[in-house]
Amino acid sequence: MRKLALLLFAICFVGSSYAQKAKEGHTNQNKFRQLKQELPTPNLQRTASGAPGKEYTQQQVDYKMDIVLDDANTKITGSETITYHNNSADELAYLWVQLDQNMRAADSKTPDIQPTSLPKKMSKNRFERSFPEKPFDGGFNIMSVTNTDGSKLSHTINQTMMRINLPKPLASGETFEFNISWWYNINNHRTQGGRSGYEHFDENDNNNYVIAQFYPRMCVYDNVEGWQNDQFWGRSEFALEFGDFAVNITVPEDHMLGATGVLQNENEVYSKKELKRLEEAKNTFDNPVIIRTQKEAEKIEKSKAKGTKTWKFVAKNVRDYAFATSRKFILDGMAVDINGKKVMAYSLYSKEANPLYGDHSTRAVAQTLKTYSKYTFDYPYHKAISVDGQMGMEYPQICFNPGRPDLPDGGYSDRMKYRMIKVTIHEVGHNYFPMIVNSDERQWTWMDEGLNSYLEMLAEWDYDPNFPITRGLPKNIVRYMSGDQSRIAPIMSKGDNVYSFGNNAYGKPATALHILRNTIMGKELFDHAFKTYAQRWMFKHPTPADFFRTMEDASGVDLDWFWRGWFYTTDVTDIGIKGVKKFSTKTVDNTVEFVEDTTDGLGFANKQDKYHYEITYNKPGGLVMPIIVEFTYKDGTKERKTYPAQIWRYTDSEVTKVFSSSKQIESIVIDPDLETADVDLSNNSFPKQKEDKFDKFKKQVKG
Repeated sequence: MRKLALLLFAICFVGSSYAQKAKEGHTNQNKFRQLKQELPTPNLQRTASGAPGKEYTQQQVDYKMDIVLDDANTKITGSETITYHNNSADELAYLWVQLDQNMRAADSKTPDIQPTSLPKKMSKNRFERSFPEKPFDGGFNIMSVTNTDGSKLSHTINQTMMRINLPKPLASGETFEFNISWWYNINNHRTQGGRSGYEHFDENDNNNYVIAQFYPRMCVYDNVEGWQNDQFWGRSEFALEFGDFAVNITVPEDHMLGATGVLQNENEVYSKKELKRLEEAKNTFDNPVIIRTQKEAEKIEKSKAKGTKTWKFVAKNVRDYAFATSRKFILDGMAVDINGKKVMAYSLYSKEANPLYGDHSTRAVAQTLKTYSKYTFDYPYHKAISVDGQMGMEYPQICFNPGRPDLPDGGYSDRMKYRMIKVTIHEVGHNYFPMIVNSDERQWTWMDEGLNSYLEMLAEWDYDPNFPITRGLPKNIVRYMSGDQSRIAPIMSKGDNVYSFGNNAYGKPATALHILRNTIMGKELFDHAFKTYAQRWMFKHPTPADFFRTMEDASGVDLDWFWRGWFYTTDVTDIGIKGVKKFSTKTVDNTVEFVEDTTDGLGFANKQDKYHYEITYNKPGGLVMPIIVEFTYKDGTKERKTYPAQIWRYTDSEVTKVFSSSKQIESIVIDPDLETADVDLSNNSFPKQKEDKFDKFKKQVKG
């Protein structure tokens, strides 16, 4: 009976294995199959070419706001009128509003979804942040939601989202106007974390404010997601509509303030001396002009004005709004020439950030605008501001960046300098992605962070040809890609759900684009296609499919195999040399015969007029990539041969190629410049190089 049971089990096992193999054998597993199943079907809104279709629409949201910052109580009070334009073909029964500050509310669910454990020890600051005496009383306090006539407007709050229950459905082409008033306590972002907030200075009891997500903001409604009303858990960022803003911000009268938009009342908020310097800055293109000096800021911060003043801004066609304000701020600026158009680069910083900010911040802003405009489109706004915010966050025309002197004499190390410049370029670069090329950050983090990290490299090299690049080069991503696969997710994953967020959303996609440009497509084809994508989708809402399709459409290069491997899987590159056979020739009766030379290595027993090598390349890694081969000859000269990735189209394991030369080969190396993120270099040479000779490659890969 036991033997019968074992026999039946064996039959079932063999049968199921055969069925599985049969199933695999009858489905297309070729790495070069097209991305038909993965991409949505094109339509009249989003075409097969990757361009917006003739029926493409998007909503518009306009805001009028009055904001008051209470410095004494670190509190913001605001009121807004929102005008929602339904440009879609759909009738809307309700609207959705984002309440991002509710992530910091005392009853927020965000802390509850984070796994926690107790370390053996932690710093006092971290302890106080992790175990506060009482929870921070954050989150929006919604005082009223009303119609334009002042009557109450039905609404429902669900954590970080609020549904506006419309009195009647909003038809296509109609607008709806309503009011919200609110207040909230501002968090100390240095001790409590956060993407905005204040930093406190015990000296003279002052605060630097970097303020964002400070107002209820409309969600995106489109033909891809409907309402994009995913909860805000703190990591994955934002999906927002474009619109026009009119914002009045009331702060202490001795504050210096910067914000999104065109300042409407310069004469009321700047001193005569500052106005004169500002005018000089607007006509200076080589070096920043200091508009409020450190000496002036130090004098101002020693006392607190009792009065207030209101800064008035208008911003056209932006997707968000942010501002920074402090009595400690120094201000400098310079003009930037973007193809004949004058754009202003500014920096706001406290004395604690000088001289690092004074030396590099505004210059880094200017370089970013120049480089990004070269590879995408001319910067369309009138200014870009870098703020000493001691974090890395981006908003239209303004961003908050880290970096302060770290040496005992008040100077700064190269490490600190490059870190500050790197983050500044990155955050200013976000003006292009996603502030203008307006992808959905909540869903597809890589569409702004990855694309931006790639362009960031180009701007860093423009700023300093010897800039130490930390993300985007293939060798820098190897450790991540070859790591524990249970903790690695494909790039096409929602940011909230991945372990290594930085590598997944920033490093790997930036590396992918670097490889596309430098190894697969070539700079000319890549640059044209990338610029086409940016210009097609500026001030619109692109999806991953729009990017993938445009890159192929504008270049004439089939890249489905690349998108699938790099973006939809966690496969790695590993291409090696399995073996080499050598052949000499002899002619018999007008027939050429190839005779294998079985001596060791690449040397031949006898000198030949022509040396023939049959080289077998194998591919233990899952990614298909070009085979880049460098041959070194006996006379010391070298020759490169690149086989396109399509060489793997018939087989996914190994391929044999014949290479003939009039010179004898001494050695063969695959991927000599580490272009493909190959995770195992031990199989990249023939004859296998000695450890000490090949060690330079391993060191580069390990970083």
